[in-house]
Amino acid sequence: MRYLVISLVLASPAWAECPPVADTNAERAALLAQLKVAPDPGIAQGLNAQLWEIWLKAPDMRAQGLLDDGVERMRLGDLDGAIATLSTLVDYCPNYAEGYNQRAFAQYLKQDFEPALEDLDRALAILPEHIGALSGKGLTLIGMGRAAAAQDALRAAVDLHPWLSERALLVEPPGQEL
Repeated sequence: MRYLVISLVLASPAWAECPPVADTNAERAALLAQLKVAPDPGIAQGLNAQLWEIWLKAPDMRAQGLLDDGVERMRLGDLDGAIATLSTLVDYCPNYAEGYNQRAFAQYLKQDFEPALEDLDRALAILPEHIGALSGKGLTLIGMGRAAAAQDALRAAVDLHPWLSERALLVEPPGQEL
């Protein structure tokens, strides 16, 4: 049944326009403020999960079907299929940051770092505080052999989410303690 729904959603007219992405600025800002002062990793994890719920909510059913299908293809190891599906999503909804973020993740898994970095930059242009895109950018830069450049993205992610596991990849700047 799930695949029938996805097929119907994907078959919707190509000329349809993606509706505007919902304004979740206030909700995201509140969660980010709480995350910065989370007293332990468990609370931080719950707040981060709430952020992911927001990021993963697509603008309409067609976009949600494309996102869900792309994520499922990645889970099954069909990275080329995921990239193709997520490319359809970003073509349809060019202002939806998570489409770029998820396509970047599929490209990262393929070790296709240049297009991953481009998509992460697009996602961050839309949502500069997207912790997943920031940490993904850091990991992608490390994959490209640019560990020093990765520090800025990783530090920005950890500034937003102090309990983020990528914190272990930070290198102390001279004279500062992490």
